Amino acid sequence: MAKRDYYEVLSVDRSADEATLKKSYRRLAMKYHPDRNSGDAAGEAEVKFKEAKEAYDVLSDGQKRALYDQYGHAGLEQQGGGPRGGAGDFGDIFDDIFGGGGRGGQNRAYRGADLQYKLELSLEEAVFGVDKNIDVASNQSCDTCDGSGARPGSDVKTCGACGGAGQVRMQQGFFSIQQTCPTCQGRGQVIADPCGDCRGTGVVRKQRTLAVKVPAGVDTGDRIRLSGEGEPGENRGPAGDLFVQVDVMAHPIFERDAADLHCEVPIGFSIAALGGEIEIPSLNGRLALKIPAEVQTGKRFRLRGKGVKLVRGGPQGDLYVHLMVETPINLNKAQKQLFEQLQTSLDNSGSKHNPKSAGWLDGMKGFFDDLKFWSK
Repeated sequence: MAKRDYYEVLSVDRSADEATLKKSYRRLAMKYHPDRNSGDAAGEAEVKFKEAKEAYDVLSDGQKRALYDQYGHAGLEQQGGGPRGGAGDFGDIFDDIFGGGGRGGQNRAYRGADLQYKLELSLEEAVFGVDKNIDVASNQSCDTCDGSGARPGSDVKTCGACGGAGQVRMQQGFFSIQQTCPTCQGRGQVIADPCGDCRGTGVVRKQRTLAVKVPAGVDTGDRIRLSGEGEPGENRGPAGDLFVQVDVMAHPIFERDAADLHCEVPIGFSIAALGGEIEIPSLNGRLALKIPAEVQTGKRFRLRGKGVKLVRGGPQGDLYVHLMVETPINLNKAQKQLFEQLQTSLDNSGSKHNPKSAGWLDGMKGFFDDLKFWSK
């Protein structure tokens, strides 16, 4: 029976690249694998499975593909460049499809885990930036055994269960899978005499002091990355990173809203009524603020550019001052008399001194009039 064209078998163009070939091969291998076609008594699925593997073996090999493109199947047979394989290679197929560890798995390097540290900052530290030292406990490579896990002077032996591969193959009929070797846990090596300090793990818990440079303008939720300061990698793999999570503490005077700052400033009756100049705080020092006459509680003043310069850039924020008119307390007899005289004078002048009170009283009167009407 004549063989089908390999490009036709994989349903790809003759110009198909490696990624396209592999994608098509993967789809056909999954579709026609014998374990997925247990009711295929005639064995058609197995034939198509082998056919797809044969086509992929040739077209994924540069030399074989060039020979096949020029001379076809005959060229491969004459040059001894035909596809390898058969039923015994099903395990290799699924290694390719599913990314199995394959041989030499024990030498694969793995990146270490990332760590996180919560760093509390005052508002001033967050706004202006600061250098901080932090203490971090993490797993680090054991100095005694240099991370090998074996007692100094002792040997590390190749695992007899997996032959050093770190994985063992389980086969049922045509179906073959690989799994981590339970004897060596995938390391490919067995430690007969473990290190006394790390007990064969190759890592120990250490407390380290690290310097963190906090840039100006950070805010709660921002993260500072310290590359390579996380957990150590396996098999000489790179270490993970340490992410420092910023948490800005509450401030006794200012409340921060992104780049803007807000603060409440109490003022007395006299300043609120007559106006004047008061001193207000800012992160850059004391500032003078002119208060107009007859100001009310809740009046807001905006001081441009007196807020925060964000670490991500953009214009500097503003400072918002919220006035709060403060009622005097602990008055003596003379002070009370003065307030009574003032109140009498204000009352004799009509409602022009208290426009909000007058409007509120009118509204309340209207409310009770409506209430009487609806209650009838």
